[in-house]
Amino acid sequence: MKKWYLFIVMLLLMGLVACGTGGGNNTTAEPVAEEPVAEEPVAEEPMEEEPMEEEMAFEPMVMAAENCDYGGLIKEIAALDELTVQFTMCAPDPAFPSKAAFTAFAIQPSEYLEATGGTGDLLEKPIGTGPYMVENWARGEEVVFKRYDGYWGDAAKTETLVFRWNSEAAARLLELQAGTVDGIDNPAPDDFATIEADSSLALINRPALNIFYVAMNNTYEPFTDEKVRQAIAMGIDRQRIVDNFYPAGSEVASHFTPCSIPNACVGDSWYEFDPEAARALLAEAGFPDGFSTEIAYRDVVRSYLPEPGVVAQDIQAQLKENLNIDAEIVVMESGAFLDASDSGDLPGLHLLGWGADYPDMTNFLDYHFGAGASKQFGDKFDDITAALTQGAALASDEARMPFYEEANNAIKQHVPMIPVAHGGSGVAYAAAVEGGHASPLGNEYFAVMNPGKDTFVWMQNAEPISLYCSDETDGESLRACEQVTEALLSYEIGGTAVQPALATSCDPNEDLTVWTCHLREGVTFHDGSKLDANDVVVSWGLQWDASHPLHIGNTGAFTYFSALWGGFLNAPEE
Repeated sequence: MKKWYLFIVMLLLMGLVACGTGGGNNTTAEPVAEEPVAEEPVAEEPMEEEPMEEEMAFEPMVMAAENCDYGGLIKEIAALDELTVQFTMCAPDPAFPSKAAFTAFAIQPSEYLEATGGTGDLLEKPIGTGPYMVENWARGEEVVFKRYDGYWGDAAKTETLVFRWNSEAAARLLELQAGTVDGIDNPAPDDFATIEADSSLALINRPALNIFYVAMNNTYEPFTDEKVRQAIAMGIDRQRIVDNFYPAGSEVASHFTPCSIPNACVGDSWYEFDPEAARALLAEAGFPDGFSTEIAYRDVVRSYLPEPGVVAQDIQAQLKENLNIDAEIVVMESGAFLDASDSGDLPGLHLLGWGADYPDMTNFLDYHFGAGASKQFGDKFDDITAALTQGAALASDEARMPFYEEANNAIKQHVPMIPVAHGGSGVAYAAAVEGGHASPLGNEYFAVMNPGKDTFVWMQNAEPISLYCSDETDGESLRACEQVTEALLSYEIGGTAVQPALATSCDPNEDLTVWTCHLREGVTFHDGSKLDANDVVVSWGLQWDASHPLHIGNTGAFTYFSALWGGFLNAPEE
């Protein structure tokens, strides 16, 4: 039935093209195989035959931009045959494997994507290829996953996986101590010693591949003035924040990207705390008596921000003490906050951060400051975007270094945000849990964990926003999706190295402008359908093309795709 479905869809698309609906940068989705021709019966006399379903030849799909003038990095996504998909780029992309391994680019059945209309059931009932499938999501209470017995890899250790949540670190620890959960995310800094002293528990530290920052949008007064932004950068004592509110293993950020990533800390270090110079600069900008603004944040614990409420209060106090700025604290619901940030709708300061999806400068700088980044900081800075574009196209760290030095220096000059801390964090498990680990990417993989019983219960900081992670950016959603859906490649368990997943390999041409991915044979989705290259084309293509009828999702932002692949095809003009 899958092949008949694709054949009919292709005929409809061909009919639309024949009627003149194409144009501009529109994608094409064309079958490249000829339509099978029915053979004439060879028997002279009519014969009764068993009814049988005719097998159709695979009809490869192609989505392509007419050219690269639209500004993005991808030129074409093409199914070459049933198990081969090829990505043709507008420029060399050495980070392609690391990006393609990320959960936002997981593959779901093309028929299911079409049936949901790109929204609806897709948001709560993903159909993936992973070791678990969603059994039930009781909003506000828990998400229950069941083991998928048809999984192509090693079967999950437990039959049932349950995700619960609580925003209070103390409450999460009490649940773990009581034995009602088997693992918790982000214990409070003050609880590290308590967990380490309890023989029934195990604390695992998570490497600080993250950044907490104070953001400003340069399209709102008075943050339109670069001097105002620079004054605030000098007027906040970041060391005080780290010393008072962060656990061991944390450090004040000298640059936006953690220094363990190549080229992260080339260029000038961030401004030193200097309230006197900050006040002088603010007066020079026309605000000798300060001004009024707000500090928005979501009350969700993160490895980069373990105590959001008290940090917000400390920043509020520092702004008043050092710059005479009156800042009202505004606490927002997590999904609404992220949507407002991405849309550029937060008029004052806001507190946000980032944990590594893969250990490369493109993940930190391109996502936040590149040409395809969201409107979080307002208008883009041409000197930053130009340097990032050049750096991302080079393969060696040595060749990339001058461009990232230029980008880091420009970020310091323009101050779209203030990098505060790279936060140490951890996860804790019942000591009896086998296979417990902390991922530096925050994507703990529960299929390898064995609590010694049929059900593993995990408690994280917040409820997922949705389970269609192509259109989500929060860690709670992404971690849940990673148990259910899979991408072409993946990251090693508890690490950052890229390894095969749905593709056995993604091989580049010599100049890194064409990547050919070879799909694993015999992989089935949770609905029993078979993975093929057209599923990849549709899963990626509906994100890429802003005019695609399935480009809907939860908010329709598809932030990761735009940020990491340089922008959308057929994006509406602003």
